[in-house]
Amino acid sequence: MKKTLFTAVVAALALTACGTQPAETAAAEAETREVGTSDMAYVQVEAVLAQCDLYLNEGAALQEKTQKAQKSWAQREKNLQAEAAQLQEKYQKGLITTLDAQAKQKSIEQRAVSYQNSAQKEAQALDEENYVFTNRAQDLLQRAVQAVNADRKYKLIINASALIDADSTLNITPAVLAKVNELYAAEKKESKK
Repeated sequence: MKKTLFTAVVAALALTACGTQPAETAAAEAETREVGTSDMAYVQVEAVLAQCDLYLNEGAALQEKTQKAQKSWAQREKNLQAEAAQLQEKYQKGLITTLDAQAKQKSIEQRAVSYQNSAQKEAQALDEENYVFTNRAQDLLQRAVQAVNADRKYKLIINASALIDADSTLNITPAVLAKVNELYAAEKKESKK
């Protein structure tokens, strides 16, 4: 009798579990089915960052400043190398004494160390400026995407650089670019106050 009762309880539990499992699976499938193509969008992040007013006003200037600094560093290094080569040539030809050559060599080495220290400090400052600029651009982009999706219309927004193929109607890049520019303009206006 106990075995029959135990078997009946186990069978009842199994039937009850089976009865609820398809309902749970159906609910999970319904949630999965809720995400459709109209719930997804993509943004061409690189295009937004390259075309936004922040980059056009500040990013391009920072990039130009960095390039000028790099050219200046290369020129200073080239000049020091040329000076050292001329000194070596004069010494080999016997046009200056060993004592004078050593003194001038020491002077060149001191200027080279000074130049390297100066260039390193300048490079660190430029790196920090680039870091801050990149963070500002990423923050503006993130806030713009959140503002464009404030109504939670999209359940998934991805970076277009990861796409292989997508319908152009899913592209929200123009809306995000407009919002980034709007947020940047508001920031500039606020900073002037």
